[in-house]
Amino acid sequence: MPTWMKILLVAGLLLVLLLAGAAVAGYFVMRSYGPRILEATRRNMAEGAEYGRRTDNEGCLNEAVARHARVEGFTQIINNHVFLRGCLETSRPTHGFCDGVPRLTEFMKGIGWQAQQCQRYGLKAEQQCGQLFQQVQQFCDRRSLPGLPGADADRAPGAPAMPPPPPAPRETPRAP
Repeated sequence: MPTWMKILLVAGLLLVLLLAGAAVAGYFVMRSYGPRILEATRRNMAEGAEYGRRTDNEGCLNEAVARHARVEGFTQIINNHVFLRGCLETSRPTHGFCDGVPRLTEFMKGIGWQAQQCQRYGLKAEQQCGQLFQQVQQFCDRRSLPGLPGADADRAPGAPAMPPPPPAPRETPRAP
């Protein structure tokens, strides 16, 4: 067997062992911390939903920004994102809330918009504030999709969700 084949087999075996070790470690971490993580997620989502029932979209964002300014550590940042998501889903629409918010697929535009919002609200980039505004992007992106719950929620009552489709082209009879 050539030397390059032996090296390739050893490297492949090491990769398989590394992946198996990571899977086992992941299992034990989730077994130990998983229930606490799920409970914290449920609790923060419910707290956000409750807060959202008493305010509008802008009120949710203002509360999440105030909380974000006080967070210490990655866990609190994630909890605040979950709070904002729950709040936005149940809050009253704020007219124009999603105006100017880039779609999630507009990566470069989204990064610039997130940085602008961080600066506008006086948040530090080190606190992952761009991810906070990514929650707003996700919320607005979801609302723009027709047929989903909450889509076009701040549209005036009776206004069409989307412009009507163009009329189908008429077929012209062909001469025999």
